[in-house]
Amino acid sequence: MKFEQAIARLETIVGELEKGDLPLDESLKIFEEGIRLSKNCLKILEDAERKVEVLVQEQNGKKRLHAFTQDVENGSSSAKSKGQ
Repeated sequence: MKFEQAIARLETIVGELEKGDLPLDESLKIFEEGIRLSKNCLKILEDAERKVEVLVQEQNGKKRLHAFTQDVENGSSSAKSKGQ
């Protein structure tokens, strides 16, 4: 399942649980599904973070962390270097 699909399903699950209309067994069932989805999303995010770290690795092999910033005035994105 893609990240976006998992997040959408999680939002649906939260909404259903917040209503409180479901019987206990159904609530537990979808709660368990939500836990599985959240673990899956976390894994996807961790994998993406590792990929970003590889992409910002410098030519000499040292890694530099870059803080992503959004330039609101002209709509462009940039990275500010934070040496490590």
